[in-house]
Amino acid sequence: MAECQDSSAAFSDPHAHKCCRIAGVKSKAKYYKYKKPGDPGRIFPNLLSAELSIDGPLQCIVSDMTAFCVKGIYYELTLYMDLWNNEIVSHALSAKRGDRMTYISGLENLLELKKTHPEYKIILHSDQGSVYASKAYNELLPMYVNRSMSRAGTPTDNAAMESINGWIKAELFMDLHVTGEKPVEQEIDDYIVFFNEERPAYSLNYLTPKQYREAHVA
Repeated sequence: MAECQDSSAAFSDPHAHKCCRIAGVKSKAKYYKYKKPGDPGRIFPNLLSAELSIDGPLQCIVSDMTAFCVKGIYYELTLYMDLWNNEIVSHALSAKRGDRMTYISGLENLLELKKTHPEYKIILHSDQGSVYASKAYNELLPMYVNRSMSRAGTPTDNAAMESINGWIKAELFMDLHVTGEKPVEQEIDDYIVFFNEERPAYSLNYLTPKQYREAHVA
């Protein structure tokens, strides 16, 4: 053990560990639980698992965020869709990764639109993302909004919104050829108009979401 007692000697980590083990030297470490700062998350039941009777606009809104790149710039697009006619009723875009304001801005626009249908209560369904589950987000919701969430790790609980996300990115970049030559915000706005007002949907008997809504009102 003379070698181990020489304070001027340099040892490799495995050799030092072996010396300590032979000498019976043991370490004690104090472990701390790490808690991420911020508001506690809120988890809500999945109301879509029940057989809902949706017979008009703004009764059940589903939401999700999708990300894409244009000319090397990262974008996040948050969508709010009416499950009744698949109409995108609110959206917000940001070039900032993890920007919670896309969720907030989209929600504020949705609640403003809801004033046109005060007779309905809304079910707002989303996944358990950090913003959707945050206390700050859910405290913005008025009493007439019933909150619903997908089960953890179960995107099929929000299948309609997941499908729309896939279609939107495919059409944006394969069919409509978004290139960034115009402001991306304008290209997204133009696409939402196309999706709601010009794109027939098989599930709506080949009407657009806007035509389906107008036929219901008539």
